Amino acid sequence: MTIETTRDNICINQIIEQRKDNFIIEGDAIIPDIKPDILSTISTSGTICIYKKEIQDGKIKIDGTINTYIMYLADSETNNIRSINTNLDFTQTINMEKAKSNMKIENTFTLKEIECKVLNGRKVNIKAIVEIETKILNSENVDIVNGIEDLKDVQTLNDNININTLMGEGNTKIYAKDTLSIDNIDNLAEIMKSNIRIINKESKISYNKILIKADLEVKLLYLTEDNRINTLQKTIPIMGFIDIKDINDDSVCNIKYEIKNVLIKPNNVEEHSVYVEVELDVYCQAYENKQLAVIQDLYSPTVDLTFEQKRIRAMQKIECMQETFNIREKQVIEEIGSNKLYDVEITPIISSQNILNDRIMYEGEVMLNFIFASSATGGIDTKRVNIPFNFNMETTGINTTTNVNTAIEVGMQDFIIMPDESIDIKLDLNFTVEYSKNLEINVIQNIQSGENRTSNPYSMTIYFAKPGDSLWKIAKKFRSTVDNIAK
Repeated sequence: MTIETTRDNICINQIIEQRKDNFIIEGDAIIPDIKPDILSTISTSGTICIYKKEIQDGKIKIDGTINTYIMYLADSETNNIRSINTNLDFTQTINMEKAKSNMKIENTFTLKEIECKVLNGRKVNIKAIVEIETKILNSENVDIVNGIEDLKDVQTLNDNININTLMGEGNTKIYAKDTLSIDNIDNLAEIMKSNIRIINKESKISYNKILIKADLEVKLLYLTEDNRINTLQKTIPIMGFIDIKDINDDSVCNIKYEIKNVLIKPNNVEEHSVYVEVELDVYCQAYENKQLAVIQDLYSPTVDLTFEQKRIRAMQKIECMQETFNIREKQVIEEIGSNKLYDVEITPIISSQNILNDRIMYEGEVMLNFIFASSATGGIDTKRVNIPFNFNMETTGINTTTNVNTAIEVGMQDFIIMPDESIDIKLDLNFTVEYSKNLEINVIQNIQSGENRTSNPYSMTIYFAKPGDSLWKIAKKFRSTVDNIAK
């Protein structure tokens, strides 16, 4: 006969598989007919946009593009600086043995390096190295038995656990649109390069919704019709809502931003402005920390009981913490000297992550690509400098078995050319660490009652405890209770 039980229903989210891969994405681009021939490249930059992600059995497929700007020295009498904007489309398949079509994907994309090689005066080859961190997750509703209804003398061995249960998930599309004004004296000829990033991320929970707020920072380098180079930097506010039922102030929200499309279009010269439109996808998983009393074992002194056991894996104590690493130093770059500094491309790379008890040790480098005025190359040139870093992050509760995901974002950045022609570098790296622990839970299911047991005919039982014994094991063996043995 089936025993009636009381249960907690939880939705567990498990990390099924995760990996990190580096891919080379390569393609050719033709110089448009309205542009002069290319003599040599000066700088290549790009923004990763993801169109589509699809999970299949045993693999995932990612479609996207790298929106690329190539500054080059034109093969003309004046050797002036020009640029082209092109998309480097890609389709990437990642083999993941445990992936199933009903699971979820989380990706983080990093453009580690991009370069351009001149093939001839009208054709170039673009090669990019993209790092993709992939995580496959699976959610499952599980009933946890926490009580027995219709058997009064049942003895239960309980384990109190703290677990993260998935409350819900959702996503929203946000369009950041604005018309950015440039100096009225500048008649814009073309955009030379762009840099787009999401900063000042915030979220607030209210009325079954999550309010998403951030800023889209846009930095443009542009050429005027009289061959001057100038810069433009603006922020566009971002705001959107994600609906998730029953969330509250104690919920843990895991929010991810992804750029899907970028449009940068100069308006008519007379308007002295640039139209910018960026499509973003924002995805959120909301968790609730639950304290559960889970029955690990049971028996009855008077009735034979049988049951099934199942072990499930879940995530425990999903936490997020942030810390800032400051880089403060001076660099002497002879090529720059006292020339005007237009822009600095910043790429932080973690080369080593060592997880210890209550601490994570990082090693890496920050790649700086200085773009500056130079008479030697017709008005502009670049210089790359690498700054190594070591950073230790104190993280209470972390150990070698903890799931750790680290993201670096560039915070405050300031580069000033000093009177002695050295460059004063002030740079903040914001480390965001999300971590959780895998927990295995013993779940009891399908409890059945059998025949009634005969009472113990003996007035006394003598038993000598052995290594590994517990009061629970002895009580179960002799059809007694822990309380009786303790007495």
